[in-house]
Amino acid sequence: MTFKVAIIGRPNVGKSTLFNRLVGRKLALVDDTPGVTRDRRVHAAKLYDLHFDVIDTAGFEDAGASTLPGRMRAQTEIAIREADLIFFTIDAKSGLLPDDRTFAEIVRKSGKPVVLVANKAEAKGAQGGMLEAWELGLGEPIPVSAEHGQGMPDLRDAVIEALGEARAFGEDEDTDDEDAAASEVLIGEDIADPDAEPSYDDTKPMRIAVVGRPNAGKSTLINALIGEERLLTGPEAGITRDSISVDWDWRGRRIKLFDTAGMRRKARIHEKLEVMSVQDGLRAIRFAEIVIIVFDATIPFEKQDLQIADLIIREGRAPVIAFNKWDLIDNPQELLAELREKTERLLPQARGIQAVPVSAETGRGLDKLMDAVLKTHKVWNSRVSTGKLNRWLEAILTHHPPPAVAGRRLKVKYVTQAKTRPPGFVVQCSRPDAMPQSYVRYLSNSLREAFDMPGVPIRIALRTSDNPFAGRAKKR
Repeated sequence: MTFKVAIIGRPNVGKSTLFNRLVGRKLALVDDTPGVTRDRRVHAAKLYDLHFDVIDTAGFEDAGASTLPGRMRAQTEIAIREADLIFFTIDAKSGLLPDDRTFAEIVRKSGKPVVLVANKAEAKGAQGGMLEAWELGLGEPIPVSAEHGQGMPDLRDAVIEALGEARAFGEDEDTDDEDAAASEVLIGEDIADPDAEPSYDDTKPMRIAVVGRPNAGKSTLINALIGEERLLTGPEAGITRDSISVDWDWRGRRIKLFDTAGMRRKARIHEKLEVMSVQDGLRAIRFAEIVIIVFDATIPFEKQDLQIADLIIREGRAPVIAFNKWDLIDNPQELLAELREKTERLLPQARGIQAVPVSAETGRGLDKLMDAVLKTHKVWNSRVSTGKLNRWLEAILTHHPPPAVAGRRLKVKYVTQAKTRPPGFVVQCSRPDAMPQSYVRYLSNSLREAFDMPGVPIRIALRTSDNPFAGRAKKR
């Protein structure tokens, strides 16, 4: 097991930039605005020959427990308790502020080993801030530039000195093996053709993104599912900014949950930071397999809800709807029938989509939601044999043959499944460009009904066989 490092400090000292440098990817949102990070994020990191988990945290602020900054601080205190080593980060360019001294005392009382990181050391005048840092009593400040990657060798040496070589390197070989195994899993998932697997594989981690409008209860839902206050929640809209991943085990099935920022209508998004948050959420959707769309049951089917659902379906992800805040509904049976009728009518492109009433606040309906997720995931991965498909096609053509276009009857000859995730089919026909979209929708709906594939996108590509005599001059 690797050791854990928590990056701690007041807002705007470059904690997320250092986090991104250590993990080798731009995972955390970075902006000049103080307080961008709110939830704590954990990821595997590497510093030359050291392998560890790093925790990005919200900026430490002195605030009441009931306020948003106070709840952010509580998340940071959890990170301190979880960590084996603390990177106490200061801004060498601006020097020490009163909050630095206050929080240094909190870190010192934790009893954890500390490395004092003086970030932005490349800036003009940073030497003065470096000298001030000695006043904190946390040892020698290590000058680094997280943005430019300077000072990383000194940071590595400081980690070894703080933990000792046995602790810093004790699990190194095992970590390499784990990294290699993880790489094999990623290669198998992201590069290898999933269609090569004839049956449903429940050994791979399932990736689930949770999306929706601001204040729909996405973070509260994830906390309820995993049974702990892992993500920051509250009455304020738009608390979540980064897409935070959480590893979870449900009935023996490994799951990676992605919390995302609330998505407002594009016309209402003006701030650069909100644009970055939404883009981060879109990346989470593209990386996910299942996307749980959280609707506020008290104001469901807003225009933005439908646009989010349409985006997910166009991306080829498998959607599941959670009607949240069900504990606030007075007439649940009547409303549920009405919502399901609206779901079928307003989202015909994923007919049969699973829609489950839940209450993240009370925990009601969560098992039913996960059952719906698993069922949808199996459908999204399903494959139909070519023989069954063509027997179905023969019956369909007898019952409802394709129309005539410009006086010539269209011919549909053959169908096969080309891919899964989502199911994609190739239909061989005489004139693909002349095939009416209404008939393509008919084929799609018939496929969905005949082979029990509710609630997932179905792709149909029309192809024609090459004419070996095309282009040859006619004989005289």
